[in-house]
Amino acid sequence: MQVKHLLLIAILAMTAACSSTKEVVDENLSEVELYQQAQKDLDNNSYTSATAKLKALESRYPFGRYADQAQLELIYANYKNAEPEAAKSAAERFIRLHPQHPNVDYAYYMKGLTSFDQDVGLLARFLPLDMTKRDPGAARDSYNEFAQLTSRYPNSRYAPDAKQRMIYLRNLLASYEIHVAHYYLTRQAYVAAANRGRYVVENFQETPSVGDGLAVMTEAYQRLHLDELATTSLETLKLNYPDHPSLKDGQFVPQVAEADNRSWLSKYTLGLIESRPPLPPGETRANQDVIKQFQDAKDAIPSDLKPHDENGDVIEEEEPQALGNNQDRSWFSYMTFGVFD
Repeated sequence: MQVKHLLLIAILAMTAACSSTKEVVDENLSEVELYQQAQKDLDNNSYTSATAKLKALESRYPFGRYADQAQLELIYANYKNAEPEAAKSAAERFIRLHPQHPNVDYAYYMKGLTSFDQDVGLLARFLPLDMTKRDPGAARDSYNEFAQLTSRYPNSRYAPDAKQRMIYLRNLLASYEIHVAHYYLTRQAYVAAANRGRYVVENFQETPSVGDGLAVMTEAYQRLHLDELATTSLETLKLNYPDHPSLKDGQFVPQVAEADNRSWLSKYTLGLIESRPPLPPGETRANQDVIKQFQDAKDAIPSDLKPHDENGDVIEEEEPQALGNNQDRSWFSYMTFGVFD
């Protein structure tokens, strides 16, 4: 089935390439004739021809009675001709030139609609793509442009449709943030994952992704051993989303399996040769080797050679700290070029 879709896309692309020749508009046409022919082309879905005539009308008769209408219909013709950048440019130009025009709300609406459909190209129409996993740049632009329309012209006839599209876009943007948060969980970037989850909870209220954001926060805080924050997030999740997929019989089940941080030697020998336990933050194998060597050497010193205080008791010295230079490395580290540090 996908092969058929790809063949259809190739045929459409070749057809568009063959039909992209520039049309020459008769210079003897009057303003009324140009406008009537452009309207006829729009009715016949000949958007390339309509675009050429509308541009000619605007340039030849910039102060004519059809000039403003031609600019508005040029936005629509570019949009239908799959030229989103040209459509947005025409809409922005109309808004800049005619901010008080009675139909300027149409320009705002078409600007948002062009961004809304910009991601839904040929591939998205014929192939099963998940739009929530794609770059949300155009969706974010569309949301902001529809927001301008609804805030400036709340009584516009285009406002109800814009509000419905904003709901869809808001859900899409929230889902995208959750996908990014899950990616951070798989990469063990738990702080970044928790921040993304909290961003969804704080900025995308009343979207289906709020429960997912709480689940991400719970899982990330558990991995970071921030028990208080994890408990708070989990209780909020249970209270507001008791049927969330991450809750099984009231217990939280992480969506991402805990990473295997064993050494490659332990993994390839199926645990027969276990490596030493994971190091605490800021600790190194070389540091542990130096401390162990120092401790062994100190224990080997006879008690009568150790320093004594005034009462004759042995004075215990503090253990050395890591110096972080090559002198702290063990002989084993030197022999293996630091591979097993």
